[in-house]
Amino acid sequence: MQKTAINLAIIGTVGVPARYGGFETLAENLVKELGEQMNISVYCSAKVYPEADRPKVYHHARLFYLPFKANGLQSIIYDAVSILHALVYADVLLILGVSAGFMVPLLRWFTRKKIIVSIDGIEWKRNKWSKWVKLYLWICEYLAVKFAHADITDNEAIQNYTAIRYKTLSTVIEYGANHVMQVKPAAADRVKYPFLVKPYAFKVCRIEPENNIHLILEAFSKMPQHTLVLVGNWQNSPYGRQLRFEYSRFANLVLLDPIYQQHELDLLRSNCLVYIHGHSAGGTNPSLVEAMYLGLPVIAYGVSYNYATTEGKALYFTSARELCTIIAQTPVVRYKQVAAIMQAVAGRRYRWPVIALKYKKLIETVLTAPQRQPVHPKISHYLPYKQLQELGLAHLQTPSGFYEYR
Repeated sequence: MQKTAINLAIIGTVGVPARYGGFETLAENLVKELGEQMNISVYCSAKVYPEADRPKVYHHARLFYLPFKANGLQSIIYDAVSILHALVYADVLLILGVSAGFMVPLLRWFTRKKIIVSIDGIEWKRNKWSKWVKLYLWICEYLAVKFAHADITDNEAIQNYTAIRYKTLSTVIEYGANHVMQVKPAAADRVKYPFLVKPYAFKVCRIEPENNIHLILEAFSKMPQHTLVLVGNWQNSPYGRQLRFEYSRFANLVLLDPIYQQHELDLLRSNCLVYIHGHSAGGTNPSLVEAMYLGLPVIAYGVSYNYATTEGKALYFTSARELCTIIAQTPVVRYKQVAAIMQAVAGRRYRWPVIALKYKKLIETVLTAPQRQPVHPKISHYLPYKQLQELGLAHLQTPSGFYEYR
């Protein structure tokens, strides 16, 4: 396929090949899907990729390595240097995250480069940040959303938030999940992970308060007959270390360190009885859409983001007691029904070819459109839910305002 003349820089990820999280998986799949269609460059952290493992090209994309961490305070420098370097050649800068959002108005005023920003979730609301970090992140979010040529939100609840707060219309582009697969356990797998021979609940995430790890562990500690397997970075914070110390004594709680190998992670996920999703911040969480694509019954924390992602058709909880009730009272046949619905939703909405096409169209739009789209009511305000279903647009039915809890 002949490439277009578009030069795209992807900024704000740890890098590719993906070894970390959602933005990295997004960048990898954009490169795979669009690398033959446009000239793509990706910025990578040399802190993560050893010198012997730094290809210059990956799926037709150029890779640039910078000597900074892509997360934490260094992410500000990392993103800022990436942006300055990209100004030399790029037509469009796709900035993932708002760490360097203070630069967006400068780019808009003093260059002709087109700027697309994905704000991810509402980062400044996370409890892990101090009030000064929250203030900085909010300012960066404001500047990024107000001054970018287009901003991306990965969830309709976040789109509602930016529309109400900033009076702008963001473009909703979610995450894909068709990179995951069902894995049948071998004999060696059952030796390594003995819980594979019996029903278990599963969760994988960063160990942060917003993911409600404490609430989920509390619930399962009261249900010794039910096994929970939880994979996460326990040693990265006092919160994680304390939880692991407190709950390691429960025989039904299997607390595993981070697993970055996709095959092994899919092994543990695809053989569970039910997937627990405790995230209460962010938008379309990659771990949730991956579980949906695998056809897992989902029990999700009851916030607007999760309702939007699952189209309101999963099982929901907001307390340890509610989670215990769902686990104790939900029959297997109900789990199977929810699993089938989740897989159908994911197959329709969360596939990388679909996601990449949306990014391509947005990139082409910002290069040609004279100005941003204004805020206007959604189609769901004009059409009844039944008609949306008939048109295959039922997922556009969302709350008219931004509320974290339903």
